[in-house]
Amino acid sequence: MGLAVGAILEGKVTGITKFGAFVALPEGKSGMVHISEVANSFVSDIKEFIKEGETVRVKIINIDDAGRINLSIKRAVENPQQGQQQPRSGGFERRPQQQRPRAPREGGRPPREKQPRDPATMTFEDKLKLFMADSESRMADLRHNTDRKSGSRRRK
Repeated sequence: MGLAVGAILEGKVTGITKFGAFVALPEGKSGMVHISEVANSFVSDIKEFIKEGETVRVKIINIDDAGRINLSIKRAVENPQQGQQQPRSGGFERRPQQQRPRAPREGGRPPREKQPRDPATMTFEDKLKLFMADSESRMADLRHNTDRKSGSRRRK
């Protein structure tokens, strides 16, 4: 029985690197699971999801001309909702951002305080004006920073 793309196999993790894990497959072959193919969530440290010597279920997603076998752990799970792997210890957890007070811009106006507005009472035109004003302000800041970084100042 040869290894084919789409086959789901069991393999033993033989090595772990920053970018993925190497898995020993049947028939004396080995393949690599890239860090992006370990779980359906963001993986910053692969060691939180798998350990060396562990047996994992993998799917062959590609075999290139050089004979290298690319594997996926997350695609080997039939039902993504049920089989979604979670980090074993302290994984990445997104925290709500806190508003930090902004310092006044160098040589510019202080940051504008946002006025709390109730979207339910605003008309479309008011929302559009607010959006356009905010957009223009951001674009002006970007142009200013880009000009300053590239050194393309206008000479008079």
